[in-house]
Amino acid sequence: MSQSSRRLLVAASGTGGHVFPAVAIAEQLPDYHIEWLGVPDRLEVQLVGDRYRLHTVRVAGFQGKPGLRTLKTLFKLIRAIGSVRKILKQGKFDGVFTTGGYISAPAILAARSLGLPVVLHESNALPGKVTRFFAPRCTAVAIGFQAAAQYLKAKTVYTGTPVRAQFLAEPGTSDNLDDLGIPEGVPLVVVVGGSQGAVAVNRLVRQCSPAWFEQGIWVVHLTGESDPEAESLHHPQYIARSFYHNMAALFRRANLAISRAGAGTLTELAIAHTPSILIPYPSAAEDHQAFNARVFVEAGAAEMFRQEKLLPETLQSIVLELLAAPEQLQKMSAQAASLAVPDSAIQVADLLRNLIERHSHE
Repeated sequence: MSQSSRRLLVAASGTGGHVFPAVAIAEQLPDYHIEWLGVPDRLEVQLVGDRYRLHTVRVAGFQGKPGLRTLKTLFKLIRAIGSVRKILKQGKFDGVFTTGGYISAPAILAARSLGLPVVLHESNALPGKVTRFFAPRCTAVAIGFQAAAQYLKAKTVYTGTPVRAQFLAEPGTSDNLDDLGIPEGVPLVVVVGGSQGAVAVNRLVRQCSPAWFEQGIWVVHLTGESDPEAESLHHPQYIARSFYHNMAALFRRANLAISRAGAGTLTELAIAHTPSILIPYPSAAEDHQAFNARVFVEAGAAEMFRQEKLLPETLQSIVLELLAAPEQLQKMSAQAASLAVPDSAIQVADLLRNLIERHSHE
């Protein structure tokens, strides 16, 4: 079989953290026929529905104590495995790639029952429960943080986490922020709450901002879609948006970022060499954002604060201290850069190619 006719099923669903890396990897396999496995009414329907043929199955996570709900979830999983087996057989697929989450369970089990190779990518420093449970059944697990290997009983390959194409463009070619009107040379703090937004962090930042404005600092505040107080602060040095299209340019321009610690955002901060103050999302599953943040803290790329213990005056003063210490920011920037893997998508794509080729010759 020629490589140009290889067929890959990508199982990635739910959040940007699962779907965006999968899209970046799929784009590195232009000679493959790729189809997508997702869940109805999730993010992948909008993101990939017009680019790849989309198959959907209904699947859910096992939550809470065993009971009737557990049986329903198990029944859904068994039915989903049967559906994915049918998709794989009818489509004559050569392998499966998944980024974890609920959708990966039926994808991995169906593929392995048919003897097909499976590569799973795990972006977090503490792998999710589904990844930890199913990793031994995968042909290989690509990891975004080296720290993840200790939690997995599987063949792991450190590849970093793929980022959106805009982060890989040469600095300067797409760094136009004219629409924001930020003067040249002024210190800039960028605040981003991740795909979930961060109402508690937003409130803290608005409390701190007046003291920062007095020192000539500008703030670009990406509030997310669900902050009822998003329009409550007005100042010439304060720019609030629910989201911004050119995050690569914004992070490169920032002297400092205040952020949640999702793996996708941290990867982007590393690629952009941006020093950061990290406030992990306290309700994240198994506190995994804190594990991500610690990697950056231990490398010297960031400072981390727990949301429940972070007072406005603490955040206010740490930002002022860091912006008054350019050498410290420069060191943090260099350490962020040391954590970046710019060719991550290429590495994962090459891993897939090699395993699928090897399998085809067995």
